[in-house]
Amino acid sequence: MPSTALIDLEVELVPIGGTIEAIGTVKAPWQGACRRCLQMAYGELTGVVRELFESPHEEGESYPLEHDEIDLEPLARETVVLELPQAPLCREDCLGLCPDCGVDRNESTCSCSPAMDPRWLVLDELRTEHPEES
Repeated sequence: MPSTALIDLEVELVPIGGTIEAIGTVKAPWQGACRRCLQMAYGELTGVVRELFESPHEEGESYPLEHDEIDLEPLARETVVLELPQAPLCREDCLGLCPDCGVDRNESTCSCSPAMDPRWLVLDELRTEHPEES
């Protein structure tokens, strides 16, 4: 996420007895390296929140409610971290880098012949033994 990016937190605070329930959404822009071509990828994440604030709070179960005040920053931060894509793509049809020469196949082609993965050789032999079944 860009260091100057703003997080949009839109929640409704509902009092329930001695607790407060925060229900809403968190939106934030993100950026990271594409998993295929390593170019910068961008997007926006949206996370749904429904969390309790209580005193005393249970670590990992609720957020603290202290002096009738709540701090929404930890809620927003945790939601953003959980919603970040683990394997971002610059675009769905990204071709990635050539494994032999390293050329970005989105920008140009290379003259490398595609290397055959040795795990597929047995299946390739089956195809050449029975060409009429293809």
